[in-house]
Amino acid sequence: QVQLVESGGGLVQAGGSLRLSCAASGRTFSSYILGWFRQAPGKEREFVAADSRLGGTTYYADSVKGRFTISRDNARNTVYLQMNSLKPEDTAVYYCAARLTDWVPTKDYEYPYWGQGTQVTVSS
Repeated sequence: QVQLVESGGGLVQAGGSLRLSCAASGRTFSSYILGWFRQAPGKEREFVAADSRLGGTTYYADSVKGRFTISRDNARNTVYLQMNSLKPEDTAVYYCAARLTDWVPTKDYEYPYWGQGTQVTVSS
């Protein structure tokens, strides 16, 4: 099992940047696929980005491609989401998720492990 704790959320103006962190427990962190999802008020949780544990392959939702970057530091058991050029529509609670698998899931129900979420608010 793995436990996940997000941090780094906050209030930022449109066009600004934030970096979210997700610290994981466990000794097999490098074996997990890691993903970021977000949920805005009144909306369903949606996929944002995921990082394969093999070869550094990353996946992004079209809405964040070119603005967000997912990365991981296996030595620190941490996954990051660098968010640049933020827009008001990026406002949401952001969650990290993990799954022990050989492929990269992009649906929230495919991830068994979740953090508690961190609020990101982008003002216009």
